[in-house]
Amino acid sequence: MSDSNDPSAWVERAEEDYAVLQSCLRRRKPLTSSACFHAQQCAEKYLKAILVAHNQPFPKTHDLRILSDLCQQAGVILGLDINRIDAISFYAVNTRYPGEDPTVEEARSAREIAKSVRHFVRGLLGS
Repeated sequence: MSDSNDPSAWVERAEEDYAVLQSCLRRRKPLTSSACFHAQQCAEKYLKAILVAHNQPFPKTHDLRILSDLCQQAGVILGLDINRIDAISFYAVNTRYPGEDPTVEEARSAREIAKSVRHFVRGLLGS
């Protein structure tokens, strides 16, 4: 079992979500709900990796705005558009239940947001 106090353990889990996200979108019929869920999870775990690396406690939350605010309080200014990050927070819960599925375009947009968070954090942590 990985250590929740180790930033690399959070990065490893974020990478798993990123791989699943990519797989969901490569299918002949993309799995858009799952892709959006894993995009949000990827971003969430990368933000938590920053917080762990800076010994900043965080609540159990899927709200990416709260996590990004905590990063800022820890002295890490995210070079990311907060409105884009906010846009995928919604997917943490809403895509897990029946209802209106995200479009392929929305899923691709979610992937791009996760990708930008991933790129930023990997650069910051040197991973």
